[in-house]
Amino acid sequence: MENMKRTVTCGDLRKADDKKTVILNGWIHRIREHGGISFINLRDRYGITQVVVDSDSPAELADFAKNLRMEFCIAVEGVVRARPDTMINPDMITGEIEVVAKAIKVLSKSETLPFMIDEVQKDGTPVIPNEDLRLKYRYLDLRTERMQHHLALRSKVTLATRNYLCDKGFYELETPTFIKSTPEGARDYLVPSRLYPGKFYALPQSPQLYKQILMVSGFDKYFQIARCYRDEDARGDRQPEFTQIDMEMSFVERDDVLNLTEGLMAHIFKETMNVTLPEHFERIAYDDAIELYGTDKPELRFDMKMQDAAFMADLGTFQAFKDAVAVLPDEKGGSLSGGSVKALVVPGMAESYSRKKIEELEAVAKIYKAKGLAWMKVTGTETEPNLEGGISKFFEGKAKDVCATLGAKAGDLLLFVADTKKRVACTALGAVRSKLGKDLNLCDPDKWAFAWIVDFPMFEWNEEENKWDTAHHMFTMPQYKYHDTLESNPGEVKGDLYDLVLNGYELASGSIRIHDPELQKRIFKIVGFDEEEGQKKFGFLTEAFKYGAPPHGGIAPGLDRLIMIMCRESSIHDVIAFPKNSFAISPMDECPGEVDQKQLDELHLKIVE
Repeated sequence: MENMKRTVTCGDLRKADDKKTVILNGWIHRIREHGGISFINLRDRYGITQVVVDSDSPAELADFAKNLRMEFCIAVEGVVRARPDTMINPDMITGEIEVVAKAIKVLSKSETLPFMIDEVQKDGTPVIPNEDLRLKYRYLDLRTERMQHHLALRSKVTLATRNYLCDKGFYELETPTFIKSTPEGARDYLVPSRLYPGKFYALPQSPQLYKQILMVSGFDKYFQIARCYRDEDARGDRQPEFTQIDMEMSFVERDDVLNLTEGLMAHIFKETMNVTLPEHFERIAYDDAIELYGTDKPELRFDMKMQDAAFMADLGTFQAFKDAVAVLPDEKGGSLSGGSVKALVVPGMAESYSRKKIEELEAVAKIYKAKGLAWMKVTGTETEPNLEGGISKFFEGKAKDVCATLGAKAGDLLLFVADTKKRVACTALGAVRSKLGKDLNLCDPDKWAFAWIVDFPMFEWNEEENKWDTAHHMFTMPQYKYHDTLESNPGEVKGDLYDLVLNGYELASGSIRIHDPELQKRIFKIVGFDEEEGQKKFGFLTEAFKYGAPPHGGIAPGLDRLIMIMCRESSIHDVIAFPKNSFAISPMDECPGEVDQKQLDELHLKIVE
């Protein structure tokens, strides 16, 4: 590159630079010939500059330019020339100028591309190749404007996070990558030890235990841009390795953690997108989230809350509603409370939704174990409504009662799910609500709907193993009012844990932690860990708690998911430089791969077919 090192980037030049001699380095984004003139759009991460080889250029240079191809990496020396006002390109940041080439050097050539960089359709929509092709040639995919933007935003968010937390007195501290294998929900990735045959390290699913020990160590405020690893089955956009903004604080209560996180999100959005967020986010109790939205990560960019429609069991003759809410005797001579009928009023959609479209919604409900999706359409007038279609024949003469109770009016579509299990009715209709939000374009892409979900159940019943599991993890503090009834009524206990949701995604999860060794032993016992097993798995943590552990708590927003939402993408694959595909494979470097026998022998491992 002697004498051809760039003096400016492809995003620097403006009209004020007219007549300057400059050197540009970059990739040929597009090249075209017109009237004996070569136009070369030269690209780097800063922008695109149009380079011109004029018709009066030396023949040698003109011939050289005609042999250039897209994605050749080149150096150009030339003179900046201001464009006439009528030829300014407003779509380019350098659209006021062009560079008249005096010399061009090919730094490296490119073979024929497997796909075009930044190809667009006639309507301007970007053409995105299939994912495996993009991941196989990820270095080309990363050259696109879209991916350059996403990773630049990721860098800015990470910097904004560090600046905010450091200004708040946090230390950025690293925790180990090789740790002891402990049960944390998913399977661990195991790393065999060469020095200690038969023993294994694990890659951390989170820094959970170590950040708690840092609190015991007196560091008070810790954070880490933490790499985490979970050996989960391939599904959707799960990644075997992901990144979270891990935070922990001493001498805090729930509101301290929530307020800090709200401040962090406000700082990130203001610094990186110039978006002003509300000072505080809405707080929704877990039970209310399930009742109103059918999920603990509700999409709040549109309203359309679910309603209790149990009244309709007595109002009409539809047997499925009656069966759902019936009170039945249990095996012990007592009674089982009835299930639930949930309703959703879809405003103005009575005429738009055909039987076929409703069947598509029903298919979604059935995925979540609903037996079906009942429906009716409201016709008539505001004062004299009628019910038509679906289950309307079971509610003849009851249109006014139904509409008055549900707040429905003429033109609305009514949807119902009934089940003897309330959770099934809620989650199934909640899934229908989510699909309607997408199908009807109810979610404003420029709206950022944050909310806290609080008052989660502390324990969940594991039907397969006939035991209680913790809903979050075993170090979550149960709310104080339940401490006396932990063992006698685990199902009613609420944990001091909280989730942050954004636009229908769980963005962060956290809790106040247990710092009392005796309380920790009680939790271990409820979930089936006897004292000996608890000591074996978590002894180093409980041992640390014997030496003056402070009250502490924390949270861990997912960095990948945060960037995904900010970029308005639907997959975290699009905001990670080198992700695995949905089968946990990297098409680019063919990872995971086989290793030779010598490596296996050194690790005392044997492959069993």
